[in-house]
Amino acid sequence: MLDEKKNKGEPMPYLANINVRWGEFDLDSLREMRFEPNELERYGLKCGDIVMCEGGEPGRCAIWKDERPGMMIQKALHRIRPKDELDYRFLYYSLLYKGRNDGFSGLFTGSTIKHLPGQNLAKVEVAYPSLVEQQRIAATLSAYDDLIENNRRRIKLLEESARLLYREWFVHLRFPGHEHVKVTDGVPEGWEQKPVPDVIALNPTERIERGKEAWYVPMSALSENGMTVNRGDFERRTEHTTVKFRRKDVLLARITPCLENGKTGFVYFLDDDEVACGSTEFIVMREKEVSAYYTYCLARTYDFREHAIKSMIGSSGRQRVQVAAFAEYAVLVPPASLMKEFNESVEPMFVQIATLERHTEKLGKARDLLLPRLMSGEVMV
Repeated sequence: MLDEKKNKGEPMPYLANINVRWGEFDLDSLREMRFEPNELERYGLKCGDIVMCEGGEPGRCAIWKDERPGMMIQKALHRIRPKDELDYRFLYYSLLYKGRNDGFSGLFTGSTIKHLPGQNLAKVEVAYPSLVEQQRIAATLSAYDDLIENNRRRIKLLEESARLLYREWFVHLRFPGHEHVKVTDGVPEGWEQKPVPDVIALNPTERIERGKEAWYVPMSALSENGMTVNRGDFERRTEHTTVKFRRKDVLLARITPCLENGKTGFVYFLDDDEVACGSTEFIVMREKEVSAYYTYCLARTYDFREHAIKSMIGSSGRQRVQVAAFAEYAVLVPPASLMKEFNESVEPMFVQIATLERHTEKLGKARDLLLPRLMSGEVMV
């Protein structure tokens, strides 16, 4: 029986429900559990297996491509391994289409929290053409996904580069010319140490005209690992929340467990004169004495997040960070010339990330438009 607390078997990484996204896996927050020899076949993954969520968002699925050898799954996931007459990619796209278009809803159990039990999943029927035709369809759709995955890898590398430069200059103090600068009590000569509210505007006041349609950004749109957001979760609303923001603001989750999980975003998706609203569980951080890029990188640092987490108050399960807590956290403010040099170094990275993300969104929309037409035979390849 699978149990994180058991002491038999070898520790191995495993996928949980939260690690499975639509069409991809989040491998940055993996946990380990002991698996005994008799459990390896039942819960082990092979390249080409389809992994599907049983609960949470039933039907959410992705293809395992052996990103990490020796990966296992927990009981809350379904492992789907097609027979020889089915191309695994074709089956995946068939299931993906059903999952995104309520094709499984009649098989769900539970009134409040929906589940897709294995015995009900086994009732799903999939129409399929010849194996050759399946492979053609899958290859066409996979070409879009390959481009999307390549963009995501590039986005991840760009953000890692920007955050690494921030840590080198402003955490480890290995900034250009550091060899010739005296450091006293952790503060380089010519620098200042100031509380966060002195250098970053927190929850700045904004206004959207009453009744005007504007974007609403929910908590679900924020990533736990990077600056990009899921625009598919956005809504157009004429009733606005009190949390409003502009381009280049930083959105920080203030409630548990979203803060601990890392939900933070950079607002690259608005026009220069556009104001949007969002979840009331966001703290908006706006550049003031330090730049927007510095602000985002700061919000991703371990020390900053630990301070926020430790200052949370409220009842268990609904704890929140209070903006006042940031007055007790000091940041290093470099000379204007060094801040300018940092901005000039990382701004192209942020711009490229935004460009790649827009391209990725277009590719996803094009694939999603083509998917049902290929599956129905309306479009032949």
